[in-house]
Amino acid sequence: MTDLAARYADIGAQVRDATAVVATGAGTHAAIGGAVHDATEVRAPSGVLDVQPADMTVTVGAGTSCAELAAALRAVGQECPLDPRDPAATVGGTLAAGLSGRRRLGVGPLRETVLEVVLVRADGRVVRGGGPTVKNVTGYDVPRLMVGSLGTLGVMVQVTLRARPIPPASAWFGSDRTPTQLLEALYAPAAVTTDPSGTHVWLEGHPDDLAAQAGRAGLTTAAPPAGPVGAHRGRISVAPDAVAGVTDALGAISGLGWFAEHGVGTVHVAADEAAAIAAAREVAHAHDGWLLREAGAPGLDPFGGDLPALALQRRIRVALDPTGKFSPSRVPTTEPARASA
Repeated sequence: MTDLAARYADIGAQVRDATAVVATGAGTHAAIGGAVHDATEVRAPSGVLDVQPADMTVTVGAGTSCAELAAALRAVGQECPLDPRDPAATVGGTLAAGLSGRRRLGVGPLRETVLEVVLVRADGRVVRGGGPTVKNVTGYDVPRLMVGSLGTLGVMVQVTLRARPIPPASAWFGSDRTPTQLLEALYAPAAVTTDPSGTHVWLEGHPDDLAAQAGRAGLTTAAPPAGPVGAHRGRISVAPDAVAGVTDALGAISGLGWFAEHGVGTVHVAADEAAAIAAAREVAHAHDGWLLREAGAPGLDPFGGDLPALALQRRIRVALDPTGKFSPSRVPTTEPARASA
């Protein structure tokens, strides 16, 4: 740790001496979890530090763009499926936002990509959690804890990620079958999705395997589906078997676009008016889920009520950041006053 402490001493001093801190990357996820005001902006260093093709791991500064990470791994025939909406997004920002990409069904959630994190704590200390290989790791799973933390537990300055070989073939298909039928018929699809235009499937693997699966399931080649667009965006999380009911209800909301990921319980929504997102939140709550605002309506509550396991999240925050220095308006240690949806 001595070398790491020296490498990130300047950031440690900046964090230690600040009253409030917000980790800042490319700004592509800045609205998620609500805006942070009157805080010192701290930027993690960028750059690919180490690529180990044989071990399929890569270590980068948390301020590295996902595009730079992808280029470094592409050179050795590998990839890291962070799949951000914007390739300019930084690795640290993508992890802190906790937004898994469209291939979550096939490659797993974002947290399974992270092997090791180096972070700066509120007192300026540099600490490391996890390790580049699973067999060398003991203690608490700090890397997974940082995924989705919205910058409230520390400043990530360095991360080690799992890589995987780039699939030899990757293609989208259309289908007139139900998502349930497709999930039963297909072997490890990367994604099974629906939107108002219909059902789409993303397959990856050997070209012959893709052709065989497409033939058995009656799939036809199609362009990748476009996600919903609008000034106001959100992500609904529900139990996977509730997605169909959610999309049926969302279809009745005027001006709302939606895109559902079946098998993982995620539905993306977008609209030009905030009221449509508020209505989508009511649908999520009616199906025992919740909606996270990702863009639009600054000043309104991004969570729409208590988060799942909020009491546990507050205990973790108090343990790691007792003064509430990091992103102080996000996941506060006491119950905040709520604005309307």
